[in-house]
Amino acid sequence: MVTAAAMKSSSKSQWNVNGIRNPFGYQPWNTARTFPSMFDILGSDIVVMQELKIQRKDLKDDMVMIDGWDCYFSLPKHKKGYSGVGIYTRNATCAPIRAEEGLLGVLPSPSGPPYCELPKAESIGGYPSEQQVAELGVDPALLDAEGRCLVVEFPAFVLLGVYSPANSNGLRDDFRYGFICALDCRIRNLIAEGKHVILVGDLNVSRDELDSAGATEDMRKTGITHEEYISTPNRRIFNQLIVGGEVSGERDEGRERGVLWDTTRAFYPDRKGMYTHWEQKINARPGNFGSRIDYVLVCESIRSWVKDANIQEGLLGSDHCPVFADFNEVINWEGQETKLIDKMSPPGVFQEGVRQRDWTVQAVPAFSAKRMPEFDKRRSIKAMFAKPVLKKDQSSTAHGPDANISSTQEEGPSAPDDQIGEHVAIAHQLNDDVGSAATSSKPASPGLKRKASSPVKTSSSKKLKANGEPPKSRGQQSLKGFFSKPAASPAKSTLAQTSEMIEGNSTTQNATSGSGNGDSFIAEQATRNTLISSAPSTTPMGSQVSVAEAENDGSPSSAASTSPSRISAKFAAVEKNQKSWHTLFNRPVAPLCEGHDERCKTMQTKKKGSNQGRSFWMYSTGIGTLPNPSKRAQIAIAGVPELQGQVQLLLLMVVARKTISHLETRRRW
Repeated sequence: MVTAAAMKSSSKSQWNVNGIRNPFGYQPWNTARTFPSMFDILGSDIVVMQELKIQRKDLKDDMVMIDGWDCYFSLPKHKKGYSGVGIYTRNATCAPIRAEEGLLGVLPSPSGPPYCELPKAESIGGYPSEQQVAELGVDPALLDAEGRCLVVEFPAFVLLGVYSPANSNGLRDDFRYGFICALDCRIRNLIAEGKHVILVGDLNVSRDELDSAGATEDMRKTGITHEEYISTPNRRIFNQLIVGGEVSGERDEGRERGVLWDTTRAFYPDRKGMYTHWEQKINARPGNFGSRIDYVLVCESIRSWVKDANIQEGLLGSDHCPVFADFNEVINWEGQETKLIDKMSPPGVFQEGVRQRDWTVQAVPAFSAKRMPEFDKRRSIKAMFAKPVLKKDQSSTAHGPDANISSTQEEGPSAPDDQIGEHVAIAHQLNDDVGSAATSSKPASPGLKRKASSPVKTSSSKKLKANGEPPKSRGQQSLKGFFSKPAASPAKSTLAQTSEMIEGNSTTQNATSGSGNGDSFIAEQATRNTLISSAPSTTPMGSQVSVAEAENDGSPSSAASTSPSRISAKFAAVEKNQKSWHTLFNRPVAPLCEGHDERCKTMQTKKKGSNQGRSFWMYSTGIGTLPNPSKRAQIAIAGVPELQGQVQLLLLMVVARKTISHLETRRRW
């Protein structure tokens, strides 16, 4: 996987993850189990992964809809759970200008034609010629259809993420050789066109004995020499591609010189045991018996850009480890010192390291996963709660009642008036707890007001009802109304009667001889119970809402009955109600072991079945001698003391059923 560090010094890392979700089973990835947390630990701006082992239908929201990241995938077209390459780019620091999959450019582009047939301004270039493709000896469509190469272009360089075929006991030697020849041809063509190239990935080939722990033993068993070892077909092509690669005899035609620089080996030329892959079948990683087959290679022209390169053998999560390369913040670009971040996004996005334009999905290449039909219209949860940007009315003037409203709007991207009206209406509903009294009294701009589907027409003579209440709108007035049942029409009258009852009770209490504290408390308790039982319930917590409505009622009867003692009683009732809800949803406290007088520990059933995921209690102390073993058995069986009787009854029923079954079997015989 290639990762790029936060553009202070751009870092690129590559990692064969052996399954895109495989790392989440290991430390430190299993703490959060999210891709953003993984990228934060890697500290990269560009992350390239190989061997994803998924198909397009397996792409999920948590893989694609990642805030602050864009992503590109090349996945196998036919084989399931096989190969696959993915590239993630951090939007804050870089953005590709082109992206495509495949080495030969024969796959169809998002616009339809194959990549190699697109206009020069829309393609990355460097595609092998017909003669070069014919010399490969492999079907071009088959070579590109396995999801083994992903190419993205930045203004600074062309990045190739590759997962080369492995040595499958000689069964696919022709395909493997054709792939590495096609890779060599594409890279040399791109460099010949004047483009900088970076190759990262799992190439499944080591350079020499220094990069393989078992090379010496294999040479002894097969009886080959060093010259024969480095001259195997795939290793010979690879060493001719590398600057300083050891080649036995004369170089092949067209490969007279190496064009890529091995960053990791260049910084540590004599380091032994610098392996990136370990065989899992023999548990070779603890003893560091592996090979170096994962690389970050850069063309010779940008060698001075690299500041450091290394492997991260301490990061678990796969049979491979990540490899990274750090790049300098300032580079030499066409003879001038330039910030690298200026060349990592389309022209004009960054100038002197300062962003000039924001990142948008519409500006990324069409091959981006976020522009797939499955995810094109999707939004992340963070974007759903973002503050809507209102459209500035250009035609508004400084005259009229709407002048102040339009002048205070922030200028933003254009949007339909109906959509803006919906955002404004939702904002009013969230901010208005009482209803539409506040919003209906304020004039709204015609451009910001959502048109009602069926306007309510009322005559001036019917503005007020007989009881003095204002007319109610037929639409939803607040967010609370969405979750509440339709209120009955006599609700107000019921509350008024209740308040009169409270007033009558208080008058009776005052008329009686100075009632003591006990009588007063009993009367207040009865009044409160009457209020709770008589008030209509409009929400699931009906008693609490009814008390609040009774307190907020503006009628004279209710105002006269709100004495300090009665208010304190109501608040006490509300507090008690809240405590009861908290007690209901809190996790029950584990009981004490009656033998050891210790708190039991909570366990969870992991065995598959009807009880999987259920919690139960178990003694924290091991089984020992107790004064009363029967008590231990009861708690261990029941788990919850209140269920002991039910569990015992269930056991009796099971025994009875088995006995009846046994008797029926004997009767048949």
